[in-house]
Amino acid sequence: MEYKIAIAKQLSDILKSKRKSLGLTQTDMGQKVGVSQRVFARNETSPEKVHFERILQICSELDMDLIIRERNRDENKAALPDVESW
Repeated sequence: MEYKIAIAKQLSDILKSKRKSLGLTQTDMGQKVGVSQRVFARNETSPEKVHFERILQICSELDMDLIIRERNRDENKAALPDVESW
């Protein structure tokens, strides 16, 4: 499954949901990435404040990939409502 992430809160929700679907606690994940439950909870809640390497590590532990791709400009134009230009 693919997820589009436009803001950090969306990443937080996705990581938390995936962790729970795997039956893992924050303590379990903290142990996997080498931090306490408390630190992992902060990482999960506020991914925008976490080092990028840690985000990649968390994704790896959750068996997820982080993929960046270019936007299709034609697709973006099609998604916008017709608006009269000035």
